[in-house]
Amino acid sequence: MSLLALKAAGITLGAPLFSQLDLTVHPGDRLAIVAPNGRGKSTLLQAMAGLAELTTGDITRRRGLVIGYLPQDMPQNLAPLTPRDAVRAVAPEGEDWRADIALDDLEIPQDLRDRCMADLSGGWQRLAMLARVWVTEPDLLLLDEPTNHLDLSRIGLVQRWIAALPRATALMVVSHDRAFLDDICTRTLFLRDSQSQAFALPFTQAVAALDEADAATGRQHDLDLRAARQLRRQAAKLKNIGINSGSDLLVVKTRQLTQRAAMIEAAATPAHKPRSAGEIRLDASEARARALISVAPCAVTVPGGRVLFQCPQLWIVPGDRVVLLGPNGVGKSRFVALVEAALRGVDGPVRAAPTVVAGIADQGLCGLDPDATPHGLVTRRFDLGDQPARTALAGAGIALPLQTTPIRALSGGQRARLQLLVLRLTRPNFFLLDEPTNHLDIEGQQALEDELVTKASATLLVSHDRSLIRTVGTRFWWIDGGRLTEVDSPEPFIERMLKRPVSEW
Repeated sequence: MSLLALKAAGITLGAPLFSQLDLTVHPGDRLAIVAPNGRGKSTLLQAMAGLAELTTGDITRRRGLVIGYLPQDMPQNLAPLTPRDAVRAVAPEGEDWRADIALDDLEIPQDLRDRCMADLSGGWQRLAMLARVWVTEPDLLLLDEPTNHLDLSRIGLVQRWIAALPRATALMVVSHDRAFLDDICTRTLFLRDSQSQAFALPFTQAVAALDEADAATGRQHDLDLRAARQLRRQAAKLKNIGINSGSDLLVVKTRQLTQRAAMIEAAATPAHKPRSAGEIRLDASEARARALISVAPCAVTVPGGRVLFQCPQLWIVPGDRVVLLGPNGVGKSRFVALVEAALRGVDGPVRAAPTVVAGIADQGLCGLDPDATPHGLVTRRFDLGDQPARTALAGAGIALPLQTTPIRALSGGQRARLQLLVLRLTRPNFFLLDEPTNHLDIEGQQALEDELVTKASATLLVSHDRSLIRTVGTRFWWIDGGRLTEVDSPEPFIERMLKRPVSEW
């Protein structure tokens, strides 16, 4: 028996987010929901959780179905609570002991369980919220970006936790982490404004199947239109003959052929053309220096002088795409800060060549003045007139009404695309990227990857995105055991982090 079923479901908010969606969720399903930012993924989860209404269609839930819903952001009412109290608040009456079991399952340390949620890192908040969802013993888990704010070790913990769920527990997950979707999901729904597609395949295989299905639809559409044009040509010939001969039979035949052509044209389904959230292009200037970045042997320390790790002599030359690997807390941010200081001309163990033009993207999007508008930011920092600025912003996915809105009002995805537009207009020959895909949807991630690989610009990248690391990286620096060393592949690091026990965090 199914847990939940959607029939001809649709939601319209100004424009259709999705329509005519038929979907059935069975016990044990592991379903990924994929779509660009702002195209209805979160809204669909909310509708299934009973927190939003469908515009059209129906939702049928099994009698007694218990749904656990994890929202993208922590609700403000949880901020003053401790993780223990937040989980106890939704535990079955008289069964507070279940809270500690749920917190144990997510390996949340005892010393964090009685701190305010507001004082915890985003990663620990995420795991505490997941424990809060799980304590209700749901039949269906609806998880919206469960890996937000998590490093690889915590992502590995969540993957192991999902693998240990009871076999009958169903899971629907929205995530931009492609490797995570491949590891945990066996079905994939591509949510579209019309003609959504579902495949009984994990994400990467489903993408290939979707491309094939779209291509087949496009070929059939062309055949249908060709047949309609042929019918219209036949109708035109018969019409001329009928007019000249005065034959009523030919006039009727002409009308029938025209009607058949119109029916074929109306039924013909064009290949899906996604409404892009904006093009990502990173224009790069030519690098003339042999070594753009050089690092002298040094000890990387915290401001108080404590040594984080030893660094050997290193270089980054044009075309290098270096990925800096290491768990949280080992010193990646300090190393990135040294590189950023060198780019500003500060003397230190890291030096930047005079010809370096730097493009810097940080995970907190701190380079964007929250009080500025996108239009004001672009016209002030670059030699662009009003109309070229508007065109560039629209091309990056910032619609006209948002171009004069304070940047603080933009979504995370829109701000990430604005940051990448600023990078492109800077025309750097060296990119310093700290978690650049944190707020990007899958479409944006793939576009960024293509740009970095195609432009062959020098890059220093810090990321927990396994797909990005594997696709973009040509060199890998691993901070491990108090030393930075260059390794041939990121796979040993990724494997260790995914299996890393909480006691080592």
